[in-house]
Amino acid sequence: MKKRQIAIFGASGFLGRVLIRHFMSLGWNSIPYTRNPLTTIEGIKAVQWNPEDPKILSEKLRAIDIVINLCGKSVDCRYNRQNRERILSSRTIPARTIAEAINLCPTPPTTWINAASATIYETAFEDPQNEAEGIIGHGFSVKVCQAWEKAFFEKPLTQTRRIALRTALVLGESHKSVYPRLRTISRFGLGGTIGDGRQMVSWIHESDFARSVQFLIENEELEGIFNIAAPAAIRNREFMKTIRRQARMPIGLPTPKWLLEIGTFLLRTESELALKSRFVAPERLMQNRFQFHFPFIDEALADLDEQIASAKTCPRAVAAQC
Repeated sequence: MKKRQIAIFGASGFLGRVLIRHFMSLGWNSIPYTRNPLTTIEGIKAVQWNPEDPKILSEKLRAIDIVINLCGKSVDCRYNRQNRERILSSRTIPARTIAEAINLCPTPPTTWINAASATIYETAFEDPQNEAEGIIGHGFSVKVCQAWEKAFFEKPLTQTRRIALRTALVLGESHKSVYPRLRTISRFGLGGTIGDGRQMVSWIHESDFARSVQFLIENEELEGIFNIAAPAAIRNREFMKTIRRQARMPIGLPTPKWLLEIGTFLLRTESELALKSRFVAPERLMQNRFQFHFPFIDEALADLDEQIASAKTCPRAVAAQC
């Protein structure tokens, strides 16, 4: 297998760390890029970069095969004016800078993979949204997704293929993933249905997320937009029921919409994150015969619980010695 040189922007977050660990297991050379020059991620010293200086960045990309951009402020906040501006600019500015840097690079990367979001689709309860026929939704989050993809695709790049990852909820064992938090509240009997429970939850196991990115890198004929989600989306009521079963808690107090609105206001976040029905079909992955290791939610959560239990007895830092 060819050893790849991969630059990962926004690598300090949950998904960046997932990808670095995965590529390390393949023997690929992953280089995290951050604004902080003193950052070390998964034991790798990060390269400092300026999201507004494409000329210097182009020099850093000379020996890079693959660029993966995950930059973007977390949407787990209140959508006030300041946060809206930061959410948008933290996505569009890095994308435009990377595009300009690739254009200036004498030997540009062969592939650029950019984060995007399944939130771009309309609220859907019955019809899964695929890449070809999915209906684009409305509202602030959708406008951010549209501007993000526009910044990614707008500049012509003749030697670099581009892939946008419209990613669903990624479930992982890290405390930065939502699953451990849902698991904890379920153990205290608070993991009931959210809202009316009809909303669809599109999700993907962190391992399949990393494997899908690897699949897209290795299949060099693929480009464009891909939905990154497991094939078996699930309604919120069943999603929470499965988590309670994994937590061995038979009951869970429901969270009606009015109570969720109060709770998210106090926690300085938005109810949309839990109430929007995201029903996404990974049609292009399946058409190209990508094999999911965890297509169903029960087996995905069982595997994550094993990882969480293992991490408690054998922390990742000393895992090689356990």
